[in-house]
Amino acid sequence: MTALPEYPNEVVTKAIVRLVRVPGLAKQAALITLDNGFDYKKPNSFGPGGLASLDEAITTATAADPAFIAITGKPYIFCVGADITGMPFITERAQAVALGELGHRVFARLKSSAIPTFAFVNGAALGGGLEVALHCHYRTVSTGAAALGLPEVAIGLIPGWGGSQLLPNLIGAPGAAQVILQNPLTQKVLRPKQARELGVADEIFEAADFLESSLAWAAGVVQGSIEVTRPEIDKDMWDGVLFFAKQQLDQRLHGAVPSANKALELLALAKEASFEDGTAAETEALADLIMGDEARASLYAFDLVQRRAKRPVGVPDKSLARKVTKVGIIGAGLMASQLALLFARRLQVPVVLTDLDQTRVDKGVAYVLGQIDKTVSKGRMDEGTAAKLRGLVSGSVDKSVFADADFVIEAVFENLDLKKQIWAELEKIVSPEAILATNTSSLSVTEMAADLEHPERVVGFHFFNPVAVLPLLEIIKGEKTDDPTLATAFAVGRELKKSSVLVKDAPAFVVNRVLTRFTSEVFNAVDAGTPLDVVDSAFDPLGLPMRPIALLQLVGPAVAYHVGETLHAAFPDRFTDSPNLKKIVDAGLPLMVDDEINPEVAKLVAGGSAPLSADEVREKALAALAEEIRLMLDEGVVAEAQDIDLCMVLGAGWPFHLGGVTPYLDRSGISEKVTGKRFLPQGVGSLPA
Repeated sequence: MTALPEYPNEVVTKAIVRLVRVPGLAKQAALITLDNGFDYKKPNSFGPGGLASLDEAITTATAADPAFIAITGKPYIFCVGADITGMPFITERAQAVALGELGHRVFARLKSSAIPTFAFVNGAALGGGLEVALHCHYRTVSTGAAALGLPEVAIGLIPGWGGSQLLPNLIGAPGAAQVILQNPLTQKVLRPKQARELGVADEIFEAADFLESSLAWAAGVVQGSIEVTRPEIDKDMWDGVLFFAKQQLDQRLHGAVPSANKALELLALAKEASFEDGTAAETEALADLIMGDEARASLYAFDLVQRRAKRPVGVPDKSLARKVTKVGIIGAGLMASQLALLFARRLQVPVVLTDLDQTRVDKGVAYVLGQIDKTVSKGRMDEGTAAKLRGLVSGSVDKSVFADADFVIEAVFENLDLKKQIWAELEKIVSPEAILATNTSSLSVTEMAADLEHPERVVGFHFFNPVAVLPLLEIIKGEKTDDPTLATAFAVGRELKKSSVLVKDAPAFVVNRVLTRFTSEVFNAVDAGTPLDVVDSAFDPLGLPMRPIALLQLVGPAVAYHVGETLHAAFPDRFTDSPNLKKIVDAGLPLMVDDEINPEVAKLVAGGSAPLSADEVREKALAALAEEIRLMLDEGVVAEAQDIDLCMVLGAGWPFHLGGVTPYLDRSGISEKVTGKRFLPQGVGSLPA
């Protein structure tokens, strides 16, 4: 028998058994509580030690001959699944098989138990956490459970402890495809009400008395006074649903995500296979994926988002941060209005917008108020909170309203002279300690602050559009930006719930520089005569979230061209000034029509004497990315390659299955071919050597 992998750093989630009296029952109930000994910030998870503890707890509970066995979690957390921090220690496929089989064996005891089993899902239940609940005969869910789901496909795995077989036979193929495929790939989870409506949970109770209500409900089920009915699963539509799901996956990912295809195969198997055969197939599929590059890359990206993003490198001590009691926003356009809403919601301080005339100011404030009303109408905000937020947001054409602001951010047109003029005016109004932040996407923060009396309090604060959705915040340190300013900027970023990365004041910073080098290579191919559709489909094998032309439409050709001009001026040897991109900007035509390339645009840029194949386009673009990232690291734009990967994942949607940019370039050999060395040590974002 193959030994289980050792998880040297496992924080063991203990399964604690206690017998409780439940009114109306002659026998006691056995309640198993999952608890790793920490608060909600370190959620329960299952490693080998945690599974062994649960196994022992089930034995203890069963021996007590209770009326029923129930499993629940510590405050706010049920269980968030397998302990993925131990995955790097799995070095042999047999170890992965052994771990899969252990989870199946332990969880199956709840399914096959002669004593009724219940899951009282009191908090977040993800992956293996939801799977252990699915093995129970009945499930309740708390209104306070923050997230429920099977997100494994998003990190290069599949639900490997029964989820792919149990869920479709509980709620049907459409719901299972949503939970196992669609939600992970769109970064969504189930809320308690959705879980109840889908049939994942049998009943939902308020958080305040969730355990008491669940125990009473379970007693009713055991006594027979409460009958649990579940709809019959329609197997006639099973194959059709999965066929459609496969079409959607192929269209979006082009076969680049093995975990999604494996999940589809397992869902198909669940229609007729026995539970034993289905879970055996799960174990084999899970082992294959654990030993593949996609899972290692995905786990690397997951670690970046969950850990590195919360501990940014190079940040001054937070004790230096100044308190922010009022925020000023220069500009009242769409970006500025989005910022106003974000600052008001997260900081809960007065926010005031200014612009050139009252009409623009009124429009900006109206946008914020409209978004607040929309949130209330969707039930995502109560009227009391909304009323408070409305009172915090105001507008004025008089910049003197910034006199008592602690933090002022400008979000105006990308023109250096204009921005310098704004700061020169504002410096006469605000206090010497007020932070002056710029949302510039490519201009020099140092130059912007050069003529000020206090350049040390100017900092770059680069958000990504849409502000409410994209979590990245590039915080740019100018040559004279001091530590209190930086500390305040990062403190504000945390309050805004953004993932902040410290960036050197270099042209276009991180995301825009990488994407512009990519776009530059794409249009080099177009300028050489490569048809637009060939260029656009060249990157399908990578499974990127958007093709290049759709991405260009999202960014805006004019914006992309402007950033390109900035980088062409700084690095004319690498960033070209594409005549065809200029044609597109001047024409003002939409790039896409009905999700297809606009034929008028294709005709506009047609021509050239040296067209490339799709493979050549892809190879040249990836080689250019490797070169540019190496130069950025040599220049000290960020501390490490991991920061570039984090920026690209959070700011550009670079997919988890690639692990970010640098692990892919390392695995494919492009890094060493172009730059002579890897970006990351062997085994980071890939299989060990």
